[in-house]
Amino acid sequence: MTTNPSEDDTARTGISGGHQDYVITAGSITGPVTFTTTGIRVPAYLQDPQRWARVESWDALTAGAHRARPDDAGGAVPTYVARDTDKELRARLTQAAQHGGLVLVLGESTAGKTRAAHHAVRECAALAGYRVLAPDTGPDLVIAVDVVATTMVRCVVWLDDLERFLTPDGLEAGVLAELVRLRTPVVATMQLRHYDTFSPHSTESHHENSASSLRTSGTGARVLKQTEPLYLQRRWSAEELTRAEDCDDTRIIDAVTHHGPYGVAEYLAAGPALLTEWRNANRPGGHPRGAALVAAAVDLARTGLRPPYPTSLLTALHQHYLTDDPLLRPEPLEAALAWAARLRYGATSLLLPTRAPDAWGVFDYLPDHSTSSVTEYAWQSALDHASDDEERFTIGVHAYATGAHIAEAAWRPLARNITAAAYNLGVLLAETGREAEAEGLFRQAAATGDTAAAANLGVLLAETGREAEAEEMYRQAAATGETGAAFNLGILLAKTGREAEAEEMYRQAAATGDTAAAFNLGILLAKTGREAEAEELFRQAAAIGDTDAAVNLGILLAKSERNEEAEELFRQAAATGDTDAAINLGILLAKTGREAEAEELFRQAAATGDTDAAINLGALLTKTGRIEEAEKLLRPAAATGNTDAAANLGILLAKTGREAEAEAMYRQAAATGHTAAAFNLGILLAETGREAEAEEMYRQAAATGHTAAAINLGILLAETGRETEAEAMFRQATATGDTDAAFNLGILLAKTGREAEAEEMYRQAAATGYTDAAINLGILLAETGREAEAEAMFRQAAATGDTDAAANLGILLAKTGREAEAEEMYHQAIDDGRLPIREPADAADLQGPFSSDN
Repeated sequence: MTTNPSEDDTARTGISGGHQDYVITAGSITGPVTFTTTGIRVPAYLQDPQRWARVESWDALTAGAHRARPDDAGGAVPTYVARDTDKELRARLTQAAQHGGLVLVLGESTAGKTRAAHHAVRECAALAGYRVLAPDTGPDLVIAVDVVATTMVRCVVWLDDLERFLTPDGLEAGVLAELVRLRTPVVATMQLRHYDTFSPHSTESHHENSASSLRTSGTGARVLKQTEPLYLQRRWSAEELTRAEDCDDTRIIDAVTHHGPYGVAEYLAAGPALLTEWRNANRPGGHPRGAALVAAAVDLARTGLRPPYPTSLLTALHQHYLTDDPLLRPEPLEAALAWAARLRYGATSLLLPTRAPDAWGVFDYLPDHSTSSVTEYAWQSALDHASDDEERFTIGVHAYATGAHIAEAAWRPLARNITAAAYNLGVLLAETGREAEAEGLFRQAAATGDTAAAANLGVLLAETGREAEAEEMYRQAAATGETGAAFNLGILLAKTGREAEAEEMYRQAAATGDTAAAFNLGILLAKTGREAEAEELFRQAAAIGDTDAAVNLGILLAKSERNEEAEELFRQAAATGDTDAAINLGILLAKTGREAEAEELFRQAAATGDTDAAINLGALLTKTGRIEEAEKLLRPAAATGNTDAAANLGILLAKTGREAEAEAMYRQAAATGHTAAAFNLGILLAETGREAEAEEMYRQAAATGHTAAAINLGILLAETGRETEAEAMFRQATATGDTDAAFNLGILLAKTGREAEAEEMYRQAAATGYTDAAINLGILLAETGREAEAEAMFRQAAATGDTDAAANLGILLAKTGREAEAEEMYHQAIDDGRLPIREPADAADLQGPFSSDN
């Protein structure tokens, strides 16, 4: 009995991917938070909670909703039209009212976030009678928390435009934790562009055991990671439009009729109209100076500089937005300001008046829809006019993604005294190759109790070979619940063979919703034989679009012969350009007889320079007899030290009679622990009479769980009189369900007088259709007087065309007086050149050894 060549072993069918990267979770505002107002002046509007608005009397404009075109009565707020998210939003508010927590409504400017959140607060029964705490700034929020703790007032914290509060002395994880402890719900809104700035960004690789890469995030990431945002679409659904059509507010009806490609709320707030007017103003005969003043204000808003913007600042900056076209003939400054500040549609203006004299805000729809890069002049002006350290810090956060030098300039002066600035600067320096300085900043921040800094310090230490110290940092941070640290500690533990502890860390991180940790946990579970649990984790990740998880799920399914589902997953992932998926799809297709399509996939991937694809293509070409092309693919890869290539090249060389070269390739790969190469080397050595060396190679492969190696080793041991050891090898292989092993074990048991156990092994193999096992079982049954059962076994084997089975069945039939049938069986056997006699198989009939030949 032979098995397929070990091309299948060397083809890349192992778990692919694995988000096992070292993590830098940058920008989360951390550090100790002290809830006291001792020596701090509490702003007048926060001092008495009884003066805070009640939910029932709290109006939408106060909450921050955009004004709309006024109706005939001058009303600035149209009738509320129910949104599809209202039910879910109220459910989350109810949960937050009971247990505390952050409810975040996310969307583009003028999507209707503030109005929807305000309406939900008003309508939520669990918030009836609550007061509304709406602080003006982040520091005011921190002070207000102490007021809430002292007075135990039942209130909802309202944070419209959440980004304004994500500052070093504003809303950070400790403040939110205190509000949760007080069971005080927090409701916030945020524009998408700000969410992208403040939430985690990853540059991680998706390859298991890859070198550490940086995962960075903006300030406030810890806060944002504690909630799943509720996204409000800018464009309304068909159901929402139907509800709007049934409204009796003429402004709503007009918006439904004329909104075009825009959202209804967007149209009501006049956003598209003002954006178009601004963009069209920069032309001869238009308002080029006014447009430049607005452009200056828009860019300042995009830097994170808070309004109001003095006229003097806009006047100085706007010159850089005026083109050199002499035909523009910009209007006078006074006329330009008047045009930019003029009220449009009774709703809003491009530049907005503020409480400060001779200073302006900007309609927030405009920054949200601006895609050009912020000018260097605007960044520098923002830094020059930052009113305090908090604002300077925020400008650095906004600059981080596109202007690292601006971010560095913003954070350096703050790093000595502000932990978050030291932390963020450390991330920036680490990303730009200044690890030594970054390490000092992380140590400084970690010394204040900043767990994210401790985690990042662990990353740098691990990257420079100081694993023991890195582990200490990770443990310190993970003990406080720092997800990134638990994740990284899991990686370090897994790499050093401490899988049980690694699993614990991955589970800790995955419990917080960290998909990378769940992914790595799935890999670890799959490697330790817990495929069912691994499959569930991969399914969860694949369901949210994780391609690596889909590939790994496909691999698990293919291993359990669920090929149809596996193929579908591989195809979906390959369609996204994932090379691992394409290779694994090729492997599956080759195994199921579709070599032509497999070859095409391997060629496409190999053309991109993928070595694994080239190796698999080489293996397929070897199998189909195109030796010369296969060798050209495999030799270059083997020369670089690729063990899969060396192992497959060895197979090719052995097939073409170049055993000495084949042996060299097998040894090259086996020396690195390559199991298939060790197995094939064992076969080659045994065939050339070097049984002692062959035994060593079989043992190396069998120790990794290689079933065929265990069987071949068992045969070799049995042939040299070491039946006890042989039996152990056969049992090891039989435990995997291998029928060859069960058959050989049956032979060995029968030879040593243990017929009952031998019968059990034969039955196990025969039940899978194993012909020789059925014959030996029939012989054993006949010898113990169970002729009827023996006959059934012989017939089962004879039905496959086996002449030995036919001969033995003839003997049995003759003994029981059925000569005619017996004669028919004899003729079947004689026609094939067989005598009608077969004795039970003995040790010499052990099935194997398994070779690398087809």
